[in-house]
Amino acid sequence: MSAPLRLMAVHAHPDDESSKGAATMARYVAEGVEVLVITCTGGERGSILNPKMDRPEILENIGEVRRLEMAAAREILGVEQRFLGFVDSGLPEDENEPLPEGCFALQPLDVASKPLVAAIREFRPHVILTYDDNGGYPHPDHIMTNRVSVEAFEAAGDPDRYPGTGEPWQPLKLYYHMGFTRERFEALHAIMNERGMGSPYADWISRWEDRPQKWEVTTRVPCADYFETRDRALLAHATQVDPDGFWFVCPIEIQQEAWPTEDYHLARSLVDTSLPEDDLFTGIHAGVSPACS
Repeated sequence: MSAPLRLMAVHAHPDDESSKGAATMARYVAEGVEVLVITCTGGERGSILNPKMDRPEILENIGEVRRLEMAAAREILGVEQRFLGFVDSGLPEDENEPLPEGCFALQPLDVASKPLVAAIREFRPHVILTYDDNGGYPHPDHIMTNRVSVEAFEAAGDPDRYPGTGEPWQPLKLYYHMGFTRERFEALHAIMNERGMGSPYADWISRWEDRPQKWEVTTRVPCADYFETRDRALLAHATQVDPDGFWFVCPIEIQQEAWPTEDYHLARSLVDTSLPEDDLFTGIHAGVSPACS
């Protein structure tokens, strides 16, 4: 019997794994793929976005609360998960505001990348998911997550780099999340208006006017059957997600009809593939590359 395929998703904070690629991960778990979520920080500086959770006892223990939320979400998704142990950088209100001393975004690249290289060499993923070079949106921790993911992807297979972090292992494909595209929101906007439901997306769509999309979508993974699992995992992050908020205005059945995929950009591949793809493991199913043996 062949060894199972392995997928690693590298995220900045607890809850990011449930808002980006969660249905994809749930689908692959159901198909027997081993999935590991890496969470770079503890989310200690994240704002409480659910008014029902904005209470003194939550604020006083926010780090532990977010760890418990992450534990609940990973159980729902069926994934493994580990924290790298860095401290949340927070999101500055002003671009000139200095980041907190010692936070994740201010770590030297080799320091921030070392534990991820070790995790890759231990877990040995064939595919890694992360954010684009703007972090998906310009949160300093998301941008740093991209930097360490790219660094670790390139370094993990090199025996001369990061000594003492395990036997070399070369992942085969690196993808960027592309879930928040104008095309997707326009499709949801159109179908909701057609059904007379009204759409909350007009403002979001207007923001794309002066923001061209840098990365093309190369890979659309059908995973509509797992949107309900995704939403349950997202709701497990109760400090971050308001169940009566924006994320849940569009009914799941409308999303399944209008946009039944989660989308990605293939940023790096060491195997032959043909674009567009509908599977993150295209080019790997037929046999794992000698680079990983």
